[in-house]
Amino acid sequence: MTNICENLQIIGKRIRTAEERYGREANSVKLLAVSKYHPIDSLKIANNCGQLSFGENYVQEMQSKADALQERNLEWHFIGPIQSNKTKHIMATANWVHSVDRLKIAKRLSEQKPVEKPSISICLQVNISGEDTKSGITEAELLPLAEKVQDLKGIKLRGLMAIPSPEKDFDKQRATFARVRKLQEKLNQQGFNLGTLSMGMTGDMEAAIAEGATIVRIGTAIFGQRQ
Repeated sequence: MTNICENLQIIGKRIRTAEERYGREANSVKLLAVSKYHPIDSLKIANNCGQLSFGENYVQEMQSKADALQERNLEWHFIGPIQSNKTKHIMATANWVHSVDRLKIAKRLSEQKPVEKPSISICLQVNISGEDTKSGITEAELLPLAEKVQDLKGIKLRGLMAIPSPEKDFDKQRATFARVRKLQEKLNQQGFNLGTLSMGMTGDMEAAIAEGATIVRIGTAIFGQRQ
């Protein structure tokens, strides 16, 4: 069986090492454990080893896990493509939504936030590699969308999310992540206050951390192959 606790320690050490190497503040990068398709028992093990934040791609799976683990006070991040008929269910469970890429979706999230919940943190997903198969807005669409989203009630625009196309060369990885960071900087120069960059996975998280990632999304390296 996959040693989840040992894997968390290994990933944690990689994060801390990258923070130090690239001049980042210690503990400035959060590890988001991507738990889609993994059983609840695996999440329990990860939580017992100190992991509090979990990312899910599918609404029903996130809801069922959150219900089963509600006494553990976990933080749930929705990171998958968003269908408009699922926004109400996302808002009932998620603390964060990383994958907002349309004003219609942002408005529905705003309108459907449960009254008793605090504002939900959101990121705008940028299709930084321009891939037809991936969700996300273009660089040109970012500022107009951000301007409209920031005024919506019930949600709080916190930053950007990106999933670049796979690339093994470290310098090329950095160059792509640098483009995302520069987009964040441009928005902040326009008066936004965005501190979150959700970017970097198992194969490229050091490059992402070097370019300012504050959340890295790691799945297989923690939980093993999906069942």
